[in-house]
Amino acid sequence: MRPFDDRVDAGRRLAQRLESLCGQNIVVLGLPRGGIPVAFEVAKALQAPLDVLMVRKLGVPFQPDLAFAAIGEDDVRVLNDLVVCQAHLDGDTMDTIEGKQRIELRRRAQRFRCGHHRISVRGRIAVIVDDGIATGATAKAACLVVRARGAHRVVLAVPIGPEDIGARFTGYADEVVCLQTPAAFFAVGQGYRNFTHTPDDEVIALLDRARNDFADAAAVDVAADAPLRDEEIRVPAGPVTVAGHLTIPQHSVGMVVFAHGSGSSRHSPRNRYVAEVLNRAGLATLLVDLLTLTEERHRANVFDIGLLAGRLVDVTHWLAGQPDTAALPVGYFGASTAAGAALVAATDPQVNVAAVVSRGGRPDLAGESLIRVHAPTLLIVGGYDDIVLDLSRRAGSVIPGTCEIVVVPRATHLFEEPGTLEEVAVLARDWFIDHLSRVTATANP
Repeated sequence: MRPFDDRVDAGRRLAQRLESLCGQNIVVLGLPRGGIPVAFEVAKALQAPLDVLMVRKLGVPFQPDLAFAAIGEDDVRVLNDLVVCQAHLDGDTMDTIEGKQRIELRRRAQRFRCGHHRISVRGRIAVIVDDGIATGATAKAACLVVRARGAHRVVLAVPIGPEDIGARFTGYADEVVCLQTPAAFFAVGQGYRNFTHTPDDEVIALLDRARNDFADAAAVDVAADAPLRDEEIRVPAGPVTVAGHLTIPQHSVGMVVFAHGSGSSRHSPRNRYVAEVLNRAGLATLLVDLLTLTEERHRANVFDIGLLAGRLVDVTHWLAGQPDTAALPVGYFGASTAAGAALVAATDPQVNVAAVVSRGGRPDLAGESLIRVHAPTLLIVGGYDDIVLDLSRRAGSVIPGTCEIVVVPRATHLFEEPGTLEEVAVLARDWFIDHLSRVTATANP
């Protein structure tokens, strides 16, 4: 493999691999600072608008090059649980580091954009470009940022990265383009003859040139079938306000509320993938974080089924009060401990839940509430997830309403194996369409 002369050469060669995107509704997003010269060449070749996408690594104290997390705009955060555990980091330490880096993130965003508004990615193909991928933490955060902003499709494009780069970004990017994946990969710089530091002034100058040269390309062309709503929202839930991502396709037949035990449902790549499949089938979705960032750091809250179920009920009440969702029958999609919370919430007399789906969840945590579950329930379990399969069978045996257990062969707990998450999405889609559309048909004979 011929090494890249510099980032300009890498950008030009990367643009050749991306030329099939020319003429499509795309936005090129460079990760500062080294990704901007590469992204500029891609944007120039594709005649596409260029913007900076702000992300920051969070380094372990006394070892700042070792990232325990990455953050992005719109409160996005990607944790590396292994590093957090090995470094024995507590919530207060992580909060302090994140707070400082968010201040720096905002400062750099203002400096690089020079007062210009960021370019909308809603309904468009977001092409995220960096000069290479090492751990992938910042690039994963970048993918979550653009998904939260409503990108139609996410393409990650880099000149060099590890051999397993495609697998690492499953669920984060819809497509990964990487020119070189050397077997003995140890650093991004090994693929370049010239890998000098990119100064702030160069980043600012390239972004300014792009605004002048590609101004016409920045016009948004939203498809006629764009969602009625596709946006980040805040929902009051008891004493706190929780964050969510609401998508309402045109002519929706139902609303599915996603809940994940770890709290960050709206940024879960797996939940986002399943939600997109449901959206294409005419189902509205709300991916909601049942816990705040502070609450999520206290592990006990993840298992507080009463708290999680109460938040789900509050969110469902909020949907019932919104003009564009009030008439939609509601289903719950729960994962991890939130599957138990979804079943508990489904028994609450204050709400009317038409269907529940669990993805590798813990329905057993619903406890005595299981004998009051009458909403049609689908429990999806991986064939290799023996413990959860046993717990699901026990829970299903006491649920009085319709309850089916579907085992996805060769799947582990997180459904990371090829094709398994796609099967989950299809199963959930068909279950919700079947049961939510029945409610719609009954209400509109």
